[in-house]
Amino acid sequence: VQLQASGGGVVQAGGSLRLSCVASGRPYSSTALGWFRQAPGNDYEFVAAINWGDLRTHYADSVKGRFTISKESAKNAVHLQMNDLKPEDTARYYCARRTGSPRVTGRADYGYWGQGTQVTVSS
Repeated sequence: VQLQASGGGVVQAGGSLRLSCVASGRPYSSTALGWFRQAPGNDYEFVAAINWGDLRTHYADSVKGRFTISKESAKNAVHLQMNDLKPEDTARYYCARRTGSPRVTGRADYGYWGQGTQVTVSS
């Protein structure tokens, strides 16, 4: 399983970016695809996830109302629309596929990870 993330960049505070993650194969309906981020010196932080089968979404409190995760089945892809970006959103963003665990917010719940894409928000 390979996950290819793209869409990062540099944006001013209040701006928007759309991240995409394409999986090399069709995810099982029971799995989930999620986004985590890691800022320098910090641990990985859960951002958002979507259940591939029932499309249920999950968000960290810090991004609720600003970020939207969605699925594009035809491309085996998930997208993360990020609006009203803040400097504290600056981090490397990683997409990941959940493996086995019923949870979606823990780093250990995901067994496959992409290489990440950098998001920098200037004030």
